[in-house]
Amino acid sequence: MGSLDGKAVLVTGGTRGIGAVIAARFLAEGASVLVCGRREPERRPEGGGATAGFMAADVRDPAQASALVAEAAARFGRLDIAVNNAGGAPGCDAATVSPRFVERVVALNLLAPFYVAQAANAVMQGQSDGGVIINIGSVAGVNPNPHAAPYAAAKAGLTMLTHALALEWGPLVRVSQVTVGLVATQDTAEFYGGEEGHKAIAALIPAGRMATPDDVASACLLLASPLAGYISGAELRVDGGGEVPARYVAQAAPVGGPPGHPAAGPRP
Repeated sequence: MGSLDGKAVLVTGGTRGIGAVIAARFLAEGASVLVCGRREPERRPEGGGATAGFMAADVRDPAQASALVAEAAARFGRLDIAVNNAGGAPGCDAATVSPRFVERVVALNLLAPFYVAQAANAVMQGQSDGGVIINIGSVAGVNPNPHAAPYAAAKAGLTMLTHALALEWGPLVRVSQVTVGLVATQDTAEFYGGEEGHKAIAALIPAGRMATPDDVASACLLLASPLAGYISGAELRVDGGGEVPARYVAQAAPVGGPPGHPAAGPRP
């Protein structure tokens, strides 16, 4: 506790879900935190006896993204850590999806992080100890899901953006990515069919469970901490070891591995 005392943090999309947990964990470590969303939440993230500040902003708009970063720097006197968490998209049919839908998904998941990162870099380059930018990516950018073509493409672009910015903005500013796998939330419970659905999905993950928002927050804390002082341009996957290949799941009688776990190797 207190490993980030005096640090100033910005978390986009930090009013709910994974972003709110990230903000709360940074607060618990002693940081001052500003979160944003398009509307103010009923309750802002809390941690360590402190409450996050809030600013309404749509980070898909370059002007609003820049104003958000400026507000964080003005409120705290500096900006040490920026977490590009805002993202996501509903499913779509790639054959019929509208251009407007595609544009909005790409804007939220790729362009918005770029706009926030640009503004954050301008502040951090003027600080003697620089700063850290953390992008929240998705395994969908590596292993795409059906009905998620625009989202997968945007997240793949975000990974390359992370590497490119780390190359350009070092040594003062470190840029890395937390690549998130399947995360158990109330929303996913409904999508996968409740507790039994979560268990079925967990059986496909080597770690034996889906991630929690706290797992993602822990990865962010690691990349933001002095322990990661030489880490930049990195992609830290928080996916429990990935997913068991479908060819093993398709086998009727698993061979090897723990009881109830898909086969560890091909059958004779």
